[in-house]
Amino acid sequence: MKLAAVDIGSNAIRLQITNVTKFNGQINFKRVEYVRFPLRLGNDVFNHKMISPANEAKFIKLMQAFKLMIDLYEVDDYMVCATSAMRESKNGRDIAAKVLAQHGLKINIIDGEKEAFIINKALWSYIDDKTYLHIDVGGGSTELNLYVNKEKIASKSFKIGSVRTLQTTQNNNAQVWGKMQEWIQTNMKLKKLGLISAIGTGGNINKIFDMGATKKSKRVISIEKIEKVIDHISQYSLEERINLLQLNPDRADVIIPASNIYLTAMKAAKAKRMLVPDVGLKDGLMTVLFERNQEKFGL
Repeated sequence: MKLAAVDIGSNAIRLQITNVTKFNGQINFKRVEYVRFPLRLGNDVFNHKMISPANEAKFIKLMQAFKLMIDLYEVDDYMVCATSAMRESKNGRDIAAKVLAQHGLKINIIDGEKEAFIINKALWSYIDDKTYLHIDVGGGSTELNLYVNKEKIASKSFKIGSVRTLQTTQNNNAQVWGKMQEWIQTNMKLKKLGLISAIGTGGNINKIFDMGATKKSKRVISIEKIEKVIDHISQYSLEERINLLQLNPDRADVIIPASNIYLTAMKAAKAKRMLVPDVGLKDGLMTVLFERNQEKFGL
């Protein structure tokens, strides 16, 4: 069967189409298409509370293109989920209704709790009986989840994100960052948590890992290495990051703010290392789609 997932984030929008087969009793997932389009809806929403007419028109065209690809690949089932930018936009639901009416593509605007739940679906195979703080940094929000012995014991969504940090005032950021640190420290104390390892998801931590990790097969990076990569990137101007470090323009300006969120959470939890499994919302959506179609297709 073929499955498609669309992740409508605050900094970019992603489409992934996956072919799922069964051979010799083994379930195989093969990515056959992946598109990442840098449409930064968060710029509009975090500044003006609405998606602008220009970006609305571009967004609707992009959804039309994605729907055409879904149809051309003859996808059996799909899910489209929008996160903080569209859920906070005054016209987000109206735009979603237009996309459905014009192109037949249903957009689910999900809250932070649902977003974390879906991402955790993709994380499950990486979690063992240790204690973990999962940090997922998006463009508009950060989701935190605490795991002990493979059980999620606490979760919280915070209005801190890489794009939002660029758009909002320093005072507003400091207040929310303080609440995030307090939440981590309070849970550590109340639940008497010991040594914590971090799990990081999101495009920025994946890029930091690629730039800094030496043993990439283990997908683990130390906090010292993260700081070293950030210090290195900080030495370059925005133009130099794009041309010399070969960062995408929509990555070059947000990678430092995003890194600071990961580091702040890690230091609050006294975590020294981070597992970076390179999964995100789209991967969780694939798991949800597989689970609801597994019996139907006899897999």
